[in-house]
Amino acid sequence: MQKKISTTEAESEAEYVPSRRERLHEVIFEADTPLGKWFDVVLLVLILLSVLFVMLESVKTIDAEYHRVLRLAEWVITILFTIEYGLRLFCVRRPIVYARSFYGVIDLLSILPTYLSLFFFGAQSLLVIRALRLLRVFRVFKLVRYLTEAETLAHALLESLSKIVVFLSVVLIVVVIMGSLMYLVEGEASGFTSIPQSVYWAIVTITTVGYGDIAPHTVLGKVIACVMMIIGYAMIIVPTGILSAELIGRSRTSVTTQHCPSCGYSDHDVDAKFCKRCGTGLGIGKMPRRR
Repeated sequence: MQKKISTTEAESEAEYVPSRRERLHEVIFEADTPLGKWFDVVLLVLILLSVLFVMLESVKTIDAEYHRVLRLAEWVITILFTIEYGLRLFCVRRPIVYARSFYGVIDLLSILPTYLSLFFFGAQSLLVIRALRLLRVFRVFKLVRYLTEAETLAHALLESLSKIVVFLSVVLIVVVIMGSLMYLVEGEASGFTSIPQSVYWAIVTITTVGYGDIAPHTVLGKVIACVMMIIGYAMIIVPTGILSAELIGRSRTSVTTQHCPSCGYSDHDVDAKFCKRCGTGLGIGKMPRRR
């Protein structure tokens, strides 16, 4: 009986014809098919061209000669991106969820500046945000190993956030104390005209940047500056150690490039059959939710 049921299920799956919406989702969101990969490659080329046009438009000599051509190209690419964004919203079952996701927000922000330039001069310069869409290259070329590493790093940063906040708080206290001390030691004669100005010097010194616009002149001031520099070098290893400990302690899991057709979530395990966020089946013909 069990064998008969599984045969019937196999026949029904073989006879299943994906809808236009599912086929479109497979092309736009997935990189598993040749057509889907070509779609994403063309998209990445358009993104690169768009960013290049914005950069060239900022060069006055080039803009003076090719302004109309650059603006026309910018509008053509923006219209194509607008159509693509609309198709992405059409393909998913829950468009609002996708629109609020990271990639959804980036897709929207990549087309808004051109339309805003009709009302606000210079707004088109914000189109360089389209460069963030190049993050899709990891999925287009199936660089799953880099996706796994990126996920591990993101979780490690999140887990170590509280420790890093404490560390930065200690650094802030140190620069305030040392800046105030330097204000008392050096005074206005050496350029330390106020405590905020002295705190600025302390930040520049402890980060080992050293602009040189303000420098101590007294022996005691130079001693304090040396201490600040040594503290700065010592503090470099602290956030590195915190993050390294989190990375070592976190187990790595493999992820796939499959996008959920309902909510758009993509960081699924390799053997996942259903979305870990909403329970929707992954792949063509698996739109119903898991019971």
